[in-house]
Amino acid sequence: MTAPSRNLPIGVFDSGLGGLTVVKEIRKRLPHENIVYVGDTARVPYGTKSPNTIRRYALQISFFLMQRRVKAIVVACNTVSAVALQALRSLPIPVYGVIEPGARAAVMGSKTRRIGVIGTPATVGSHAYKAAIQRHAPRAQVWETACPLFVPLVEEGWTDRPVTLQIAREYLAPVLSRKIDALVLGCTHYPLLKNTIARVAGRSVRLIDSAEETARDVENGLRRQDALNPSTRAGSAQYFVTDTPAQFARLGGRFLGKGLSAARRLALENL
Repeated sequence: MTAPSRNLPIGVFDSGLGGLTVVKEIRKRLPHENIVYVGDTARVPYGTKSPNTIRRYALQISFFLMQRRVKAIVVACNTVSAVALQALRSLPIPVYGVIEPGARAAVMGSKTRRIGVIGTPATVGSHAYKAAIQRHAPRAQVWETACPLFVPLVEEGWTDRPVTLQIAREYLAPVLSRKIDALVLGCTHYPLLKNTIARVAGRSVRLIDSAEETARDVENGLRRQDALNPSTRAGSAQYFVTDTPAQFARLGGRFLGKGLSAARRLALENL
């Protein structure tokens, strides 16, 4: 990677808001990097769509990001990482997903090799986390469960409500009964439910945040390629959405942990 490309932005995309948790972690680790984010809010959720549809959406957004001259693409969506990452590997720039970093961290964080995974129906149905974990630890036992109500609860802001705690207990009961000692949060919305999930899982279960692990992976990858931005100034961020920018900006602050700068509308016909 040539020196001028160090100044190019990092492209990040998700089906909607959840990928902002990955942006948050990238900003923590790489505060000088510029970011271009795309949230496909007009077509969310991806978790219930077919693999072919998800791959088509992912390629459309990746081509848009490449038009913005990004130096790398971060697929900040577990569903896309699970079913479409291989299709994106043909792009001429580095592509980072959230499955592999989370799987590695789960193996490193588990003493018993008894690991749980929670995610959207598409992510869980792909068994991508299980396959990735068992590539690193063939004898690991992995139990997966879909938690489809978690995403709307997070976007409604109901992260600490009694009903959310009760739903978490229902969802987590099957994997916790397996005496796991690590639990992968296999959706980028789920870090906002960490406190609730931790209450249910207990202290003996380590929570694996794929957003944190992905940011670490991106930092390491860019450093190996000598592609880190040498600037000492705070990086900028541009946000594009395929539906109402005002709604995205209003909710996005919950994921970033701070106010969100104005988002721009990206018409689907331009993808």
